[in-house]
Amino acid sequence: MGVVGGQSWTEAQKPARLKWLGEGTAPPKRALSPPSPAAPRSFGKVGCGFRQAWGGGRAVVSSALGGGAHQGKPVPAPGSPRPSSRPALPSCLPPGPQALMNIMQNWYSLFTPVEAATIVAVTGTTHATLSRLQLDAPRREELWACARTLALQCAMKDPQNCALPALTLCEKNHAAFEAAYQIVLDAAAGGLGHAHLFTVARYMEHRGLPLRAYKLATLALAQLSIAFNQDSHPAVNDVLWACSLSHSLGRHELSAIVPLIIRSIHCAPMLSDILRRWTLSAPGLGPLGARRAAKPLGADRAPLCQLLDAAVAAYIATSHSRLTHISPRHYGDFIEFLGQARETFLLAPDGHLQFAQFLENLKQTYKGKKKLMLLVRERFG
Repeated sequence: MGVVGGQSWTEAQKPARLKWLGEGTAPPKRALSPPSPAAPRSFGKVGCGFRQAWGGGRAVVSSALGGGAHQGKPVPAPGSPRPSSRPALPSCLPPGPQALMNIMQNWYSLFTPVEAATIVAVTGTTHATLSRLQLDAPRREELWACARTLALQCAMKDPQNCALPALTLCEKNHAAFEAAYQIVLDAAAGGLGHAHLFTVARYMEHRGLPLRAYKLATLALAQLSIAFNQDSHPAVNDVLWACSLSHSLGRHELSAIVPLIIRSIHCAPMLSDILRRWTLSAPGLGPLGARRAAKPLGADRAPLCQLLDAAVAAYIATSHSRLTHISPRHYGDFIEFLGQARETFLLAPDGHLQFAQFLENLKQTYKGKKKLMLLVRERFG
């Protein structure tokens, strides 16, 4: 049971309270973004639900600002028994900042976390809203504090959808931003997916916080697993970005991320691509202003030698896996794959010998595939 305007409302009457506060009124005439002419006219259940939530959320905020909410008697929820006598409409707070803060403080009875964080808190702190309320500096900061508290509560309830909006809303307040960042770290330990962690990590880099971006990227990599045949995995670009970030920070960060890459990625072409990117230039400046290395790192030296060994092992394992159920129409693709493998083998000092032994092993193991082995001899000798 909740209390609004000094009178009690039962759960059955909650829809009536939402209607009284403005839920269900038409959204503002000025649309946030006009629909695309090529977009289908039917948005489906998800699209309609979002539009209703957006329109309803804006309507509630608008009513708190004096936007003309419905002022009729509350109606019982559909399916509930009709009461013999309806309670009188309670006296509402006058439109203004106090009504808006009251909505923010009681968001959980009106909105889902994602609605409250992305609609109510944002709409209530826009320049247009603050100008309309004509608040002095202390009252404006009070409204901002209320919105930040709402955003942090939403992030704790639903970090997957609300962590990034909370960070964005709390950017100008150090304490609140630190609290939102800690929520993300706690959520990472509680199962926040690698895709969301990579998104927040990229945001941190954009904000000029590369070490925090690196920290979140390592947490994302720890949850990631890319199999030998997933060279088109959705997280490929995120992984390459994380590797580029670690390389730009310095040798210490690069050395720390190598074991995570080896543990999470088993795709040979991807490991080879990362290795080559890291050998193109010297590691960048570290967090303590360490001097840039004089020359690029060698693939056969620490810390990259471990990654080279992992890439070679991945090529060998993937080759055997592909040969188990290979058809003649895929022979050409496999020969090209062996060509990529040879380039990686040759990064090692004894790469020629290793690759020759690898090919000899294939010829002995799969000598029954005469046509394929003939193609191997023609290409590699």
